[in-house]
Amino acid sequence: MTVLTDLFEDLRDAQEEMLRQARGLRFGHAYEGPSNNAWVPAVDIAESKDAYLVTVELPGVGIDELELTCQSGVMTIRGERHHAEDSSEQTVHRAERRFGPFLRSITLPGNVTTEAIDASAQDGVLLITVPKPKEAHAKRIQVHPGQVHTTTSAPVALPGKKNHS
Repeated sequence: MTVLTDLFEDLRDAQEEMLRQARGLRFGHAYEGPSNNAWVPAVDIAESKDAYLVTVELPGVGIDELELTCQSGVMTIRGERHHAEDSSEQTVHRAERRFGPFLRSITLPGNVTTEAIDASAQDGVLLITVPKPKEAHAKRIQVHPGQVHTTTSAPVALPGKKNHS
């Protein structure tokens, strides 16, 4: 359970660091003070027996507006949600939805095969499936009775046996 706990701590730390960076930098351009207009999509990370599941809420973002990359054990979701066109016939009384570019980075476990990652989007929800690798099972090696062979000519003492010369 410790490995899983460490994994999720790493994921949370990476997300918090990304959020700190997003508040301090806006895609390469420095600006002063926190932005009240910054939009960061909500992300859920879950685990099943066979995979890690990342669900991202992206209402109003088309798949053409998304870029999903993996590099050096970090999966990055980047995109942009565009502001709806204002109509000259409408007066906006309240605008609470956030728009603009976004970036989310998630640290993946070290044993994940990035080529097997799958992503799909439907109804404003992006689902990323990160398959777990097949567990490496220890191979049992049959031990046969016989002589010990070495590269030296000196006799070899086996544990529990006395060496007689």
